[in-house]
Amino acid sequence: MKIKDNSVVTIDYTLTNDAGEVIDTSKGSEPLAYLHGAKNIIPGLEAALSGKEAGDQLQVHLEPNEAYGEHHEEMIQTVDPSLFQGVDELAVGMEFHAQGENGNMQVVRIVAIEDDKVTIDGNHPLAGVPLNFDVTVVDIREATEEEMAHGHVHGPHAH
Repeated sequence: MKIKDNSVVTIDYTLTNDAGEVIDTSKGSEPLAYLHGAKNIIPGLEAALSGKEAGDQLQVHLEPNEAYGEHHEEMIQTVDPSLFQGVDELAVGMEFHAQGENGNMQVVRIVAIEDDKVTIDGNHPLAGVPLNFDVTVVDIREATEEEMAHGHVHGPHAH
């Protein structure tokens, strides 16, 4: 069976940056299962996996526009700590959900705390970073009606 939309695909992978540093890997844990065509994984990797079969191995290099997008300086802001009501102690690396200008929820990460100001970044941590995937396709199956309706995989290796 070849990978196509509405396939449940299970992969083993290692993700590195251009310096060869491992960013993420499924080694030592369960493989990743996703619903192909449902935008469950980054676009460039999903495109590279289309048409592959169980047992296929591939190396994929993705530029930022095929992964988490470019890094946008305008998504970095310095704000007053009072915006974080109910949080006893702020620390670099903490993530929060915030409402963006368009009304959509987005994740922001604290990147600096200086004096009485907190710098937050709405960019994905891998925005602007070229990515390299070493992938092995472990399994492929047809998605169930429920998985297609929900837009994600159910069962082993997933939600």
